[in-house]
Amino acid sequence: MSSLILYTPSGVLAQAQPLKRAAKRLAALGFEVSLDEAALARHQRFAGDDETRLAALHRVAEAAPSVALATRGGYGLTRLLDRIDWPLLARSVERGTRWVGLSDVTALQLGLLAHTRQTSWAGPIACDDFGRADSDGGVDEITRDCFLEAMDGSLEAIGFRTEAGLDGVEARGTLWGGNLTVLCSLLGTPHFPKVKGGILFLEDVNEHPYRVERMLLQLWQAGVLDAQKAVLLGSFSGWKKSPLDRGYSMKACVEALRERVAVPVLTGLPFGHVPTKVCLPVGAKAEMMVEGRDVIVAWGHVGHGHDHHDHHDHHHPHGHDHDHDHHGHDH
Repeated sequence: MSSLILYTPSGVLAQAQPLKRAAKRLAALGFEVSLDEAALARHQRFAGDDETRLAALHRVAEAAPSVALATRGGYGLTRLLDRIDWPLLARSVERGTRWVGLSDVTALQLGLLAHTRQTSWAGPIACDDFGRADSDGGVDEITRDCFLEAMDGSLEAIGFRTEAGLDGVEARGTLWGGNLTVLCSLLGTPHFPKVKGGILFLEDVNEHPYRVERMLLQLWQAGVLDAQKAVLLGSFSGWKKSPLDRGYSMKACVEALRERVAVPVLTGLPFGHVPTKVCLPVGAKAEMMVEGRDVIVAWGHVGHGHDHHDHHDHHHPHGHDHDHDHHGHDH
């Protein structure tokens, strides 16, 4: 049985119920679940003070479970980056630990890649994805299935549909990325991975398209975007329209980006602060192929002509309503 530790590295958990629900559901899925002793700690808006959260991170790394799943994002990992024992985390990965999460966990994942070149998993977080009440939709089946396959090592590709006009686009390189705001906050620091020729994926929540555009242009002006082979845009949810927009939207933001960026920019990746999300190995060598509007991103057998088709690979819902407000999220 795979061991799974739930820990809280960033924002405080407002209530314990979603965590208990997540632990129960994950146990029912076959994991041997344990809760880090500080998972419910509180200090200001954080899950315990910096020392508490740093100790939790190192405790999980020492234990080296099969899965280290963050309970939520929020903000807090940036405070810890200069003090994290990266070799200790790297050893946990070598011992088989998959560090999983999104949002603020992006800081941990990119730091791990920058300092040790080890791979982690952009994927669900415990409370949102496994602790959601049935009355609010419960557990998304695609998210659950993708997570289970990623954790047992059988997930080697994901598929989604993108816009027309990108047929034949191919890319091969390091798959990396995560939350756009968090990623931009690492620019110019030792914790920002220097990836050339990679496949960069990005998502965000509660950020108006003009703010998304500003961050994307920052990455472009810093030379990051044109150094990649392709850019994959996930979900940018939770923002509210303004009377000043006058037709400006996420689509307009993407068009402005495409006018400037020298590499293909694809939309529709099922990843972000939305119920349906895939798992992506941050730091893995991957290849991407577009056939018509169907995109396959594959890893594990790159260069071996491996053609992996899962029963759920081709039908991930896409084109989420980006105006829908997912209450209670921050980065």
